[in-house]
Amino acid sequence: MNVDLINSADVIGMFCRLHMNSKRDLPIRPSEMGVLIYAQKQSCAVTPLMISQFFNISKPSVSLMVKSLTKQGFLIKESSITDKRSYTLVITEKGKNLVESTSIEYFKAVKLLKEKMGVDKFRQLVDLMKIANCILEKENR
Repeated sequence: MNVDLINSADVIGMFCRLHMNSKRDLPIRPSEMGVLIYAQKQSCAVTPLMISQFFNISKPSVSLMVKSLTKQGFLIKESSITDKRSYTLVITEKGKNLVESTSIEYFKAVKLLKEKMGVDKFRQLVDLMKIANCILEKENR
């Protein structure tokens, strides 16, 4: 196998592990925190389908996260008036407080990268990651 590909995969893998394993004092999983952040920053009603599409994850995965977050009081489900099977998600005060109180910790690694790399290199990294994400998304469809 190509040595450059192996080394590149090792570097990318290490980056992912370091970011995912960074110490975060969250009472919920990082993926669930992502859902809360997403729900809080939306200006319209949030649906499970929107979450599934935004994070590129399956509907059953979203259902499990929603179940956990509603059980813990971070989200509530509001049933649709027209279709009783459908619902939207609303972040609760408890959820908003969690996002606000932990956002500094949650984004610490990204902030560190921006500070240490400098704005230009950081933007370049983010732009390249966007391109990579698009390529992989198209390939996975």
